[in-house]
Amino acid sequence: MAKPLFPRLQGNSRGCLTFEPFFLIPYSMFSTYATLYMYELGLTELNIGWITTIGLIVQVFSSLISGYLTDRLGRKRAILYFDLLSWSLATLLWAASQNLWFFAAAAVINGFQRVPHIAFYCLIVEDTRPSDRTYVFTLLQIIGVIGGLFAPLGGLLVHQYGMIQGMRIMYVLAFLFMTFQFVGRQLTTRETEAGIRKRQETRELGLREIMVEYGGAFRELWVERNLLLIFGVYILFNFQATLKSTYLSLYLADYLHMDSGILSLFPAVSSIIMLLTLWLLMPKIPDQSANRSMMAGFGLSALSNAMLVLYPSSSLLWIGLSTILAAVGLMISSPYLEAAVQNAIDDDKRAKVFSTLSVLILLFTAPAGIIGGWAYKLDPRIPLWLVTAAFVLSYALLHLYRRRTAQNHNSPQQLSQ
Repeated sequence: MAKPLFPRLQGNSRGCLTFEPFFLIPYSMFSTYATLYMYELGLTELNIGWITTIGLIVQVFSSLISGYLTDRLGRKRAILYFDLLSWSLATLLWAASQNLWFFAAAAVINGFQRVPHIAFYCLIVEDTRPSDRTYVFTLLQIIGVIGGLFAPLGGLLVHQYGMIQGMRIMYVLAFLFMTFQFVGRQLTTRETEAGIRKRQETRELGLREIMVEYGGAFRELWVERNLLLIFGVYILFNFQATLKSTYLSLYLADYLHMDSGILSLFPAVSSIIMLLTLWLLMPKIPDQSANRSMMAGFGLSALSNAMLVLYPSSSLLWIGLSTILAAVGLMISSPYLEAAVQNAIDDDKRAKVFSTLSVLILLFTAPAGIIGGWAYKLDPRIPLWLVTAAFVLSYALLHLYRRRTAQNHNSPQQLSQ
């Protein structure tokens, strides 16, 4: 009898992770060139910033309703319906894009990705033991890393067919692979116990009562300061990711004058380094050192970005060193941060609280696109300075979180202030 894939995992987490490469491989191919694709089709830096901001504004709206829809439809139906809308349809629209308005329409459609985002986390976490959740997110990170190894295929397509035609091919491939993933995952997962319970509860309540409950989640979050601190770190992590993914490729190609065909090598190098980090370093990190590992990761990430602006060289060795530091930093921080956030949320409140967190993330990251576009026009180095500052502030917040957690552990009777 064949051994199951991911034998330590059970049920939904195994089904979700098995099909995840069919999303992450095509995503890693086109995401490297998405900004340059818009640039080639005549969009300015400011246009690109507005497109990013429009998408994030729609994501704010979809985050507001994502918890309700995830509870109302159930995790499985919510993730299937809105993945097909926000990714399958969006990739076809990107493939056919001709001007600003095509990208604006695609940004609106893709903005509904927050619904399947919330549903995915519920589906993969709720029936998984808390002790296994770091393992789940580490595997998810590994799959993302392996996906990054395929980024050079995107570079080959760009080299062979040119930026515009190469990107159109990548988006069509993404439509085929992603749609296969959505259907395959639907067939190999089941609704979670919390999902069944919340779907029944939501049917008995009206939308108004549900929205009142979600409003209460904001107040609960504000009272629980430790939760607020770890959520603050998560918000900053997403803020820098938005800025970096939007402007790093443009910075390297436009400001440092690197050949666009070479850009796809860096995600592959990053992926190899992350796999080596996972193999050689992460087994040596004890569970009780998770916060220290995150802080070290944030420090390395800040340094990697500062290098590119303090000494803006097109040297492959210099940019490669920055890429290595960023890869190690991401690998030793991201899985622990994801697990810390999910373990801080009660299963019965997961959709509500995580959708609230998503709204907060997006309220802070929605301006990132337009701020980055304005800042890039002023000086192309400023967006990377902002990324560096986000990591430094994350380090400080996590240090404060560690101290408060240690105090509460040493004094169980002490309530969060």
